[in-house]
Amino acid sequence: MRADYDSQGKTIQITLQDVERADFGDKIGEPLAAIVAVANNEAVAVDLLGPDLDIDAPLKIAAERYDLDREALVAAARAALAAPDRVVRLDVGVRASG
Repeated sequence: MRADYDSQGKTIQITLQDVERADFGDKIGEPLAAIVAVANNEAVAVDLLGPDLDIDAPLKIAAERYDLDREALVAAARAALAAPDRVVRLDVGVRASG
């Protein structure tokens, strides 16, 4: 997973899978707070609009709607905010059982 915060455009793009092209974008939140790019019926990227206002609510909706790891999405968004205008890569493993 990688994330990039564009400080001028005030958007975060979280890439979940590399694809040539998404089939469509699903607008999430009111007012518009995120767009989930979908290819082959799977979320491949999440674009957060105005992440300085809120990242948790739109990521919660995206995670629930597309069965994504909400904690990993939040971690990626926060890492991107911490290192603006640079790509941040995040490797999130599965939860340890026990």
